[in-house]
Amino acid sequence: MIQLSPSATNEIGRLKSKQPANTLLRLRVKSGGCADWFYDLCFDEATTVEDQVFNLHGIQVVIDTQSLNYINGLTLDYSEDLMGGGFRFHNPQAISTCSCGNSFSISQ
Repeated sequence: MIQLSPSATNEIGRLKSKQPANTLLRLRVKSGGCADWFYDLCFDEATTVEDQVFNLHGIQVVIDTQSLNYINGLTLDYSEDLMGGGFRFHNPQAISTCSCGNSFSISQ
């Protein structure tokens, strides 16, 4: 399971309000980046049989089972600083992350 911080919930809600009503937030992990794996957030209107749907603070979050293995326990946060706003990923399974915070490695 993953968690959304209040600020991430607010920002996702703001972004989702500009999408069609049946839109879901999809979170997945893809191979690549400077530390083996990277996070991918997007809006999607369809699910597959490999997907699990979580209702987190009223937001439907879709995660495929393969990605869930890499992010179980993840907290998704949103913050703004002098460089602008962005989502921050706090993954207890990550043994290292790159400086951008979107790419990570895990123990195999």
